[in-house]
Amino acid sequence: MTSSATGPVLVYLHGFNSSPKSRKVSELRALLPKLAPGVELVVPELGFDPELALKRAGEAVASAGSRPVGVIGSSMGGFFASVLSARLNVRAALINPAAWPHRLLQDHLGPQHNPYTGEDYNLTPAHTSMLEAMEPGDAVDPGNLFILVQTEDETLDYREVLAKHPGAMTWIQPGGDHRFQRFERVVPAILAFLFRCSFR
Repeated sequence: MTSSATGPVLVYLHGFNSSPKSRKVSELRALLPKLAPGVELVVPELGFDPELALKRAGEAVASAGSRPVGVIGSSMGGFFASVLSARLNVRAALINPAAWPHRLLQDHLGPQHNPYTGEDYNLTPAHTSMLEAMEPGDAVDPGNLFILVQTEDETLDYREVLAKHPGAMTWIQPGGDHRFQRFERVVPAILAFLFRCSFR
């Protein structure tokens, strides 16, 4: 990918039991050279431990230095993106994000397998407590958020995140699923929001 030492940095945060090898990352790698060749894509491997995941995500944002930076977070990555937005005052696009992951994962405690990395691990109540402690509350500036949801998400209730972040810019698409069908269609709008300029 063509990148510029002074160009914007796009940080992508993957979801639960996903990785930098996810389909949306592959789509971004294919799209960015055409849509925004000056934008550098940074995709950290987050792992399953919430505190380590947030640390790695924060380091990815910090790696931009003085360059413009924006964050895309999908599912669990969307939650981490909202936390970073609150703590670092960065713009973030949340794709079918987990509104309350500490509640969501209560039904998934125990042995887990990440199909992308092959990693086996145990999800514990300590992990959900870490997520609950990260909740940004009212510290999130809704003007820094762009929430994109599809109403037939089989994993998350899209209405929860809309209620959690009133006033945020939203893209609500009927149908779809948790993976977010036709993700490529919304990438130009995401880039325009994150970097405040036009991308086609």
